[in-house]
Amino acid sequence: MPSSLMLEVPALADFNRAWTELTDWLSLLDQVIKSQRVMVGDLEDINEMIIKQKATMQDLEQRRPQLEELITAAQNLKNKTSNQEARTIITDRIERIQNQWDEVQEHLQNRRQQLNEMLKDSTQWLEAKEEAEQVLGQARAKLESWKEGPYTVDAIQKKITETKQLAKDLRQWQTNVDVANDLALKLLRDYSADDTRKVHMITENINASWRSIHKRVSEREAALEETHRLLQQFPLDLEKFLAWLTEAETTANVLQDATRKERLLEDSKGVKELMKQWQDLQGEIEAHTDVYHNLDENSQKILRSLEGSDDAVLLQRRLDNMNFKWSELRKKSLNIRSHLEASSDQWKRLHLSLQELLVWLQLKDDELSRQAPIGGDFPAVQKQNDVHRAFKRELKTKEPVIMSTLETVRIFLTEQPLEGLEKLYQEPRELPPEERAQNVTRLLRKQAEEVNTEWEKLNLHSADWQRKIDETLERLRELQEATDELDLKLRQAEVIKGSWQPVGDLLIDSLQDHLEKVKALRGEIAPLKENVSHVNDLARQLTTLGIQLSPYNLSTLEDLNTRWKLLQVAVEDRVRQLHEAHRDFGPASQHFLSTSVQGPWERAISPNKVPYYINHETQTTCWDHPKMTELYQSLADLNNVRFSAYRTAMKLRRLQKALCLDLLSLSAACDALDQHNLKQNDQPMDILQIINCLTTIYDRLEQEHNNLVNVPLCVDMCLNWLLNVYDTGRTGRIRVLSFKTGIISLCKAHLEDKYRYLFKQVASSTGFCDQRRLGLLLHDSIQIPRQLGEVASFGGSNIEPSVRSCFQFANNKPEIEAALFLDWMRLEPQSMVWLPVLHRVAAAETAKHQAKCNICKECPIIGFRYRSLKHFNYDICQSCFFSGRVAKGHKMHYPMVEYCTPTTSGEDVRDFAKVLKNKFRTKRYFAKHPRMGYLPVQTVLEGDNMETPASSPQLSHDDTHSRIEHYASRLAEMENSNGSYLNDSISPNESIDDEHLLIQHYCQSLNQDSPLSQPRSPAQILISLESEERGELERILADLEEENRNLQAEYDRLKQQHEHKGLSPLPSPPEMMPTSPQSPRDAELIAEAKLLRQHKGRLEARMQILEDHNKQKKYPWKANERGHNVGSLFHMADDLGRAMESLVSVMTDEEGAE
Repeated sequence: MPSSLMLEVPALADFNRAWTELTDWLSLLDQVIKSQRVMVGDLEDINEMIIKQKATMQDLEQRRPQLEELITAAQNLKNKTSNQEARTIITDRIERIQNQWDEVQEHLQNRRQQLNEMLKDSTQWLEAKEEAEQVLGQARAKLESWKEGPYTVDAIQKKITETKQLAKDLRQWQTNVDVANDLALKLLRDYSADDTRKVHMITENINASWRSIHKRVSEREAALEETHRLLQQFPLDLEKFLAWLTEAETTANVLQDATRKERLLEDSKGVKELMKQWQDLQGEIEAHTDVYHNLDENSQKILRSLEGSDDAVLLQRRLDNMNFKWSELRKKSLNIRSHLEASSDQWKRLHLSLQELLVWLQLKDDELSRQAPIGGDFPAVQKQNDVHRAFKRELKTKEPVIMSTLETVRIFLTEQPLEGLEKLYQEPRELPPEERAQNVTRLLRKQAEEVNTEWEKLNLHSADWQRKIDETLERLRELQEATDELDLKLRQAEVIKGSWQPVGDLLIDSLQDHLEKVKALRGEIAPLKENVSHVNDLARQLTTLGIQLSPYNLSTLEDLNTRWKLLQVAVEDRVRQLHEAHRDFGPASQHFLSTSVQGPWERAISPNKVPYYINHETQTTCWDHPKMTELYQSLADLNNVRFSAYRTAMKLRRLQKALCLDLLSLSAACDALDQHNLKQNDQPMDILQIINCLTTIYDRLEQEHNNLVNVPLCVDMCLNWLLNVYDTGRTGRIRVLSFKTGIISLCKAHLEDKYRYLFKQVASSTGFCDQRRLGLLLHDSIQIPRQLGEVASFGGSNIEPSVRSCFQFANNKPEIEAALFLDWMRLEPQSMVWLPVLHRVAAAETAKHQAKCNICKECPIIGFRYRSLKHFNYDICQSCFFSGRVAKGHKMHYPMVEYCTPTTSGEDVRDFAKVLKNKFRTKRYFAKHPRMGYLPVQTVLEGDNMETPASSPQLSHDDTHSRIEHYASRLAEMENSNGSYLNDSISPNESIDDEHLLIQHYCQSLNQDSPLSQPRSPAQILISLESEERGELERILADLEEENRNLQAEYDRLKQQHEHKGLSPLPSPPEMMPTSPQSPRDAELIAEAKLLRQHKGRLEARMQILEDHNKQKKYPWKANERGHNVGSLFHMADDLGRAMESLVSVMTDEEGAE
């Protein structure tokens, strides 16, 4: 923007600066969106990116007011300036930033949609991959189960059938692999801009494994078919070969006899004919050599299969006969040839043959020497092995010729007399005949020995070379396998390393998971050190053997060692970075929970990791979360609900919704508990363990209910509630059983499923539970209503009577099983009745009944519907029923039935019949037959306390405040003794006789006296109750008055001292404002005052209930008298609190002045 315009229109500078900032931020955001890549196929990575995109979208929406302000400022500038150039520039910039905003928003939405589609496609691919890997595993298992069995036709046929069945299964399973490949190709095609290495690598591995399995199955099937054919043909081939042997043996005998005839040398034509016949025989022998070897090999396999049987003995005899005949036939053939050659050719031919063999042997020895040195890698040595195998085949082919020539020379020298040699050797003529014969013999014998020596030396040289090749091949194969295995493992680890995001880009709550993954990777790659050492040792062994590794192998070894060192360094650096990040921002720091409160509140952590909250406006701290405080205050609205079970259940329902536990299924809760290995129910959990488990729970809930769950807030609130219930002293530890009881009680599940799960937690491995274990469960359960101040309505904190009731129900067995526990819980025992009522309250929330309330005329009735079983068409809504309102002509003791869901026609007919029956019953019948909706248990001061966890603090009744709390509980017990909660028939009894029984029961349990000493009339009972309560109040009041007098005396002394020093007079205690305590004693005094005020509030609430109760009982004089006494107590407690605060203030000021 031109500077002249800015000078002319000064406001343009601010507009330009704001526009530039927002434009730069949008550009940066767009770059971040485009640069963010995820690992395709990694659901966790994709979900994390979706969360990031969601946060980015929220940031964008939070910036929208800035955009709107910029647009508004632009409009104002355009209206204020008449400069057309400025107006044009402003319009252009606004259009540009709006377009840029829309583009970024569109990119975000497209990316989020793409990520959601990627998540869906990746999930499908992972499922298909699992199925493909499953069928691969099945195929591998079948392949590995194949073993070498009997070498019989039936056994081979069975193997062929199994192989064909597997081949058929593979054709069926091909669909699974094809589906996985198609989904992988879709991922690779649609999300090529992201990281697809994982999908590519896994797909390649699956396909390679699948091809290998197909190949193995095909090769095995072909080999088995060939083996089966050979086995079927074996008897025929054996018979045929034996028949041929017999014929060949006859022919050889005839030829052998013919070659031994006298004067054969003179008949050259006959020699040629015999040579031709021998060549034909030798051709047949060579043609049957492979047949012989195949029969011998197959027969050995069959013999191993038939070992120990008679068939094996018979077959062995036949094979021995075959081998003997074959050996004799070859010997005869060689003898025949020797005789014919000795007879047909002269010694010169033998001499020439030996010279040719010596030359050939020398050439082959040179050729063998040229094959050295040994290669430095597997392919080169494998090529050398192939060359040498061909060389050995040449030797084997030449072996009969050499052996035959040597045999011929031996026979020639043996059979020819000196005269014959003399005739054959005519030169030089000057030598005598005997010397000429000796020269021939010496020459042929020397050449034969040289041929034999060179032949044996060549065979030894070849054997040594083959042994060296085999050893080198084995070592190189082992080295190749080791390097391939190491390379594969390194590549897998490097793929994981390549998928690492910078630590600064990771979500705080995922640091622990990433750290665990890296540690797991470190543990997985630790064995690679042995692999690296093994590879290096193999390379050193080859060098020791004089084998120089090829440049390729040397570079491969160097590359593997370098990659291993780099991987180690990268993993250690990653662990260190994640440790530092986790220390500074991880769950241990509870950093992610700092967003659960807004200003002026701040979340702080005590030394034992327990959170507390600081209000910077009032400069105060408290244990409860601000939202939890608001929630508790809102629960006071439910105090007007007349019936304690419903009042407690409605409070718990509101708490359940606030903690989002109404969204948590039982299976999800169990998965989270199992994930954190919370199996030892007696073990304590610290704050971090609780937070981690709650975070897992709420993270899953956030994925399922994105707009309903605020993870930091829910985790903090639920932690706050659990500590309020099970750790009021804020020690920072609760038991695992307590944690499970709290979470499962408020989760979303069927009631009996909750009972089963909770019983399982305290049952032994055999499925039975004793009294102690049941007591632990009921103790943890009763803490939930206890925290709401409603415990007295459910029998108090002493759970021994409830345990006794359960085992009495089970006929006093020493242990109970789950079925008996469920049967007892279905009776809704008094200590646990709040839980089924909570479920009915939840079920009734959305219920709509097509009926009209006879009191407030609400139609339709929403929530609970109460139908009279005394009058026709008489219904009451839950508001009227809970407040105790009745219509004219209908008494509260009349029977009623409750519905939390719309009624069915069957229920309407049933209720009509009950109404018709009750029409003929008198008022006295209903008064004498009250029906309670729960299983009552005698609880007040009855029996010894059961074992309770040490972590649950027990208040001493010697303490003043504990006595006040005990008194409040006693008032609630009086309220409960009236039978305020009924299920099927809820009717406070107005009969004097019924009232007498209830109050007498209460007095017996309260005083634990003999029944003979109990009062006999209602008036005596009420007088006794009143005198006891008045005596207790008077004792408390006397203690408070004494303490007040001491404080007043101290205050007067300090006041006189203050006036003596000439300072301004102190204000009266009610007018003094509290100041911050400066010493531990001051803090204790202030806390004492606050406790008194809290107990005052609780007493006021309980006394209001008692007054209402007395009004219903038509004893207004009792309520007024008690109200007067308690009112005096309240005034005294209030004055005492103010006096203590004033005293602390004076002491603090005095220390400051000194």
